[in-house]
Amino acid sequence: MRVADEIAEKLNDVFSPRELEVVDDSASHAGHAGAPDAGQSHFNVRIRAAEFAGQSRIARHRAVHAAIGADLIGRIHALAIDADG
Repeated sequence: MRVADEIAEKLNDVFSPRELEVVDDSASHAGHAGAPDAGQSHFNVRIRAAEFAGQSRIARHRAVHAAIGADLIGRIHALAIDADG
């Protein structure tokens, strides 16, 4: 399974978002320090879910990281998060 699909599956399971987009942006970072040759390392997540209403930006980011899980987060070099309620 692609990493982007794993991310989307975990976020869907935890938040049931009304909007979710996971974009693999690894190709834009090819050759940069820390970017593996195999790709699947840089992702942009846009998520809209009721659980984020009233939460600070840090709380929303922590919730996304927790939902994705330490094992998967450990395989990602960069994760840009746009989360809102």
